[in-house]
Amino acid sequence: MTTDPSALLRHALAGSRREDRLLHVERVPERTPVYAEWPPTVPDDIRAAYRAIGIDQLWAHQVDAIQQILDGHGVVVSTGTASGKSAVYQVPALSALTAGRQGSVLRDRSPTVLYVAPTKALAHDQLRGLAELIGEQPSDRRLDGVRAAAVDGDNSREERAWARDHANYVVTNPDLLHRTLLPGHARWSRFIAGLRYVVIDECHHYRGVFGSHVAHIVRRLRRLAAHYGAHPVFVLTSATVAEPEALALALTGVPATAITDDTSPRGEAAIALWEPPLLDAGGEHEAPVRRSAIAESADVLTDLVVADIRTLAFVRSRRGAEALAMSAQRLLHEVEPTLSRRVTTYRGGYLPEERREIERLLRDGELLGLASTSALELGVDISGLDAVVTVGFPGTRAALFQQFGRAGRGTNASLGVLVARDDPLDAYLVRHPDKLLGAPVEATVLDPSNPHVLGPHLAAAAQELPLTDDDMELFGPGSAEGADALLAAGWLRRRPRGLFWTRRERAADLADIRSSGGPAVHVVDGATGRVLGTADSSSAHATVHTGAVYVHRGETYVVDEFDHEDGVAVVHRDEPDYTTTARDVTEIAIVEPELVSSWGRTQLAYGSVDVSQQVVSYLRRRIGSGEVLAEEPLDLPVRTLRTKGVWWMVPDDAVDPALSAADIPGAAHAAEHASIGLLPLLASCDRWDIGGVSTALHPDTGMLTVFVYDGHPGGAGFASRAYERAAEWLQTTRDAIAGCECADGCPSCVQSPKCGNGNQPLDKAGAVRLLDVVLADVHESGSTT
Repeated sequence: MTTDPSALLRHALAGSRREDRLLHVERVPERTPVYAEWPPTVPDDIRAAYRAIGIDQLWAHQVDAIQQILDGHGVVVSTGTASGKSAVYQVPALSALTAGRQGSVLRDRSPTVLYVAPTKALAHDQLRGLAELIGEQPSDRRLDGVRAAAVDGDNSREERAWARDHANYVVTNPDLLHRTLLPGHARWSRFIAGLRYVVIDECHHYRGVFGSHVAHIVRRLRRLAAHYGAHPVFVLTSATVAEPEALALALTGVPATAITDDTSPRGEAAIALWEPPLLDAGGEHEAPVRRSAIAESADVLTDLVVADIRTLAFVRSRRGAEALAMSAQRLLHEVEPTLSRRVTTYRGGYLPEERREIERLLRDGELLGLASTSALELGVDISGLDAVVTVGFPGTRAALFQQFGRAGRGTNASLGVLVARDDPLDAYLVRHPDKLLGAPVEATVLDPSNPHVLGPHLAAAAQELPLTDDDMELFGPGSAEGADALLAAGWLRRRPRGLFWTRRERAADLADIRSSGGPAVHVVDGATGRVLGTADSSSAHATVHTGAVYVHRGETYVVDEFDHEDGVAVVHRDEPDYTTTARDVTEIAIVEPELVSSWGRTQLAYGSVDVSQQVVSYLRRRIGSGEVLAEEPLDLPVRTLRTKGVWWMVPDDAVDPALSAADIPGAAHAAEHASIGLLPLLASCDRWDIGGVSTALHPDTGMLTVFVYDGHPGGAGFASRAYERAAEWLQTTRDAIAGCECADGCPSCVQSPKCGNGNQPLDKAGAVRLLDVVLADVHESGSTT
């Protein structure tokens, strides 16, 4: 394969004259390595094991981190993809496990190591790498004394029992820790008592509500480890994280030293920002639309595969990943039928055996192209990839750079292509590359004091061991109040030893750590009874409702019946000539303003809100043209969410000079859509983490009000970040709307793919005038909030 990224880019442009779609190319120069001597205390057999897999030398940042860990200091390693982060924690871990006794660990407490990854795929990938290092078979074993095992939801009972009784190196995920290992700590006491190191890999992934849950899971682990006499060293890693020391402290509650000077080699790379062309509007008064990013990316993927360039395409949604793979397969079949079989899909919802087989085919090079959701974003070691195509900005710069880092590992050249969706943020970023490529990655936002997060973990901790006053400091702000609330509810009871859990059910079941909204919905083939996959409970109303089109591994199904109470969607195989899109209605009520600022006549507020949402119908759209064929009603229950929101209010006397009464609803609606789309520039979220409501006259404020809220119970910290940086946020929103080349509004500025009102009414020009009114008050008041 070529080592020139320019040649890779030429292949991406090969299918047709696409130069006008390429808005910017950033060249990333190669980097030469800086080596250092191995720490002197690392045993010879461990060095020999690394030599056997081709690693003779360590880079300087690895040596620095390893030495600090061996000295008992926690570290957070924030260096690039393929910079040897695995060796940073494996070398100390293997040193402890093969020595059998080091430091303060007692003879009857053999050292153990816990590795935590956000996904099963990454955990199993780490286990494969570890097996290669120590020797996969007894006959070629290089290191004795290491007994490694994966413990997750795919285990058999026998496998889990073996790990519990014998393993000293366990790879797992936060879900297993939360639901199994911590509640069953008495059975895992051998392992917990010996804990020497805890590795938290890809720590940037722990943001928002999920990150807040993981922060409390780690505190529960620390509490139980101390109970059994262990005080492990924490090692955190990520290729893309801002303020690493602050994040490490927030996640673990203990300080860590940041290692950020990357001394590993890197091949030359090219980053291309790509915008699909505008298509002719469907009618005289219809807004222009751009060619689908899925269709555009399928063309790019096809041309790269034809050129024998191994390419990974990241798509935001499961349905999008399936559609991209199907389009590429169809195009490749026209060129060379055998190539169509070398492209497939990888996404959540597949059965475990399907995921493992696809991972193997990709590693072995049997697949040339793969359309994946973010399931393969996180650190899975897939060598030999040449290019990454990212379909739509993935929500954060950290995620984008993580995805691009999958290609060109080592000194190989690579290509990363961001294909913009018809979306305000995508359009803004590809036209302002300095905001994307010249800016640092976002600070990771999490809020462990969220009572909806904290309360369930206090309950779980009390069931594991009685809660004491000392634990309130461990769990942080709000813990005492949370414990009092659980006492008042009768869920905890005070005894001389502390607070005890009083109920029969498992307290761990109270916390939905991935905010899935409840148990997954099983998608079942009605003809065979076979479970095809699963859908998240939180999105099931919109994706597997009765009549929905469901795609699984390139095959299309239609949902015959959706039972939301039992969590089952029954489908039949079909080839409809349409897709389906759910429509919903949303209402919002202010519960309690917590912060209020005045910008002249405009007011800005942050606080608790109640959001009521109901999926009421779905549209059937013709494939290709997007023509609406019909709207079908649905009878699904209302879902209510208490969360945090930010809202701005403009009185009539400020709005009237700029907008007529008829223009106000469309202007507010358009400003709401665009502000949701642009908030990810300032907070580590994407538009699917947040929602919004706008109204010309809200009953709780008595004036024009635009709300943006966190889409998670209790809030995720995103609305709080919006309040803190509101002036910058709304100025960017105004500039993005005004700078869009469309005349009356389009998906690149004010239309939203998730609008429950079908993007009606919208007034692009009115949104600019409305935001000018607000920003004039900001500038007059001199506020930055």
